[in-house]
Amino acid sequence: MRRLSLGLAIAVVVAVLVGVLVAPLAFVRAAVAQSYPSHPVTLIVPFGAGGPVDTLARSLSEAMRTSLGQAVIIENVTGASGTIGVGRAVRAAPDGYTVSIGNWPSHVVNGAIYSLPYDVLKDFEPVARLPSNPYVVVARKDLPATNLTELIAWLKANPDKATQGTAGPGSGQHVSGVYFQNVTKTRFQFVPYRAGSSEIMRDLVAGHIDLTFDQAITALPHVRSGQVKAYAVTSDKRLVAAPDIPSVDEAGAQGVYISTWYGLWVPKGTPPEAIRKLTAAAMDALADPAVRERLAGLGQEIPPREQQTAEALAAHHKAEIDKWWPLIKAANIKAE
Repeated sequence: MRRLSLGLAIAVVVAVLVGVLVAPLAFVRAAVAQSYPSHPVTLIVPFGAGGPVDTLARSLSEAMRTSLGQAVIIENVTGASGTIGVGRAVRAAPDGYTVSIGNWPSHVVNGAIYSLPYDVLKDFEPVARLPSNPYVVVARKDLPATNLTELIAWLKANPDKATQGTAGPGSGQHVSGVYFQNVTKTRFQFVPYRAGSSEIMRDLVAGHIDLTFDQAITALPHVRSGQVKAYAVTSDKRLVAAPDIPSVDEAGAQGVYISTWYGLWVPKGTPPEAIRKLTAAAMDALADPAVRERLAGLGQEIPPREQQTAEALAAHHKAEIDKWWPLIKAANIKAE
């Protein structure tokens, strides 16, 4: 009986000590969650300044600052098609103070063409699904085809003779071209450009190549100036910024949907409360009229609010990997 009483007493003492230790820890965690963010947040952009990803990040950062009450500082970490910047984000402390913005190439395509030191799904926590930028099928202005149906017929009548500009193997333009060929049963040659879209558009305007697939944000200025012709937007609907360009469904290539979509992620293990606050800040930014007007003018499609959540990004990310990885691997696309 005395042994039982002694054991009970020890158990009570241990319980009290554990309570004394755990209660303050829980209090500290709650206090940290309530005070987040207490200093500026870094937003890693894995591509260079001035490009589509950087432009979107800077459009969002000021509006997010208002919601978070702290500055959102852009850090461009470039190289290896975005893999260096994404790798830097993976290694950051999971404290909510390092956020990364990525897109279809960085978080889907790269996983199929590179041997990465990180897992694009498992090593991140999704924060918010951002706008997407459909591609525009554009060609030199003197190409004989006047619409997409005629372009497909022309390509079939001239197999392997037409040339499409790309930013290299595995680039968005390259993967888009492979997908278009598979769906339309056409064949054309790929011409890689190290300088990317700017150099591709320069040669397209000059008539040195026949066509390309590029994001609306890059292609529309040249279409509006009349330097190139546009056949279709690779989406199920027309762009607000270019209502005169038909969707692929209207133009004769139904279902050829290609879009560089964007998202925000944080390292695995980031506190849920920090993620919730970042998600809310991103969604508030996308609801800002000035931000919406600017993004729409760039050809960006903002998803409905219910599709901007962390859960929506996770589902879309997985679906895109399931769609694109088999195609990329079947085509044996490798990074140079």
